[in-house]
Amino acid sequence: MNPEIQAEQRRVNPLKFMLILLIVSIVMMFAAFTSAYIVRREEGNWLEFDLPAVLLINTGVLILSSIFMQWAYVSAKKDNLKNLKIALLLTIVAGTVFLVGQWQGWGELVRNNVYFGGSTSNPSGSFLYVLTGVHAFHLITGLIFLIIVVISALKYKVHSRNLNRIELCTIYWHFLGALWIYLYVFLVLNH
Repeated sequence: MNPEIQAEQRRVNPLKFMLILLIVSIVMMFAAFTSAYIVRREEGNWLEFDLPAVLLINTGVLILSSIFMQWAYVSAKKDNLKNLKIALLLTIVAGTVFLVGQWQGWGELVRNNVYFGGSTSNPSGSFLYVLTGVHAFHLITGLIFLIIVVISALKYKVHSRNLNRIELCTIYWHFLGALWIYLYVFLVLNH
């Protein structure tokens, strides 16, 4: 085989490489957050409270959204543009439902006198807000990326011969789902 063709096949798409770097940096950030959570918890003065029940529901919603995202990717590979658009829209709806659920969870925390900051706050509540809030921020960036992919799909720019956008979006969306499952399990086991 031609050495130039072999070199071309070994090259990593620059956007995919940037996404991998982004994911690695997010993993490192959440590893630092969860490590700090464990260290701070052992120091004492840790308020015990029940996690909002909506966090479990949100876990199911995010898993469902990941299924929708995979359906969109497979539909693009098969040039089934109708299913692609439906699946992308369902992913956006599920992602939005997740964010609304997070907002409701934060409201439940406030109703239970668990605050992010202030004189009546406790590190346990602050950590919960930071972990869920930073994840929500990244999910919002994922939704923005999804909207860009939907617009591209509506212009017939996402199909079997042009999968880069949806592939990157799928990788990021699945990562966010896996990250949330990790965070939820971590909180259940360490709260």
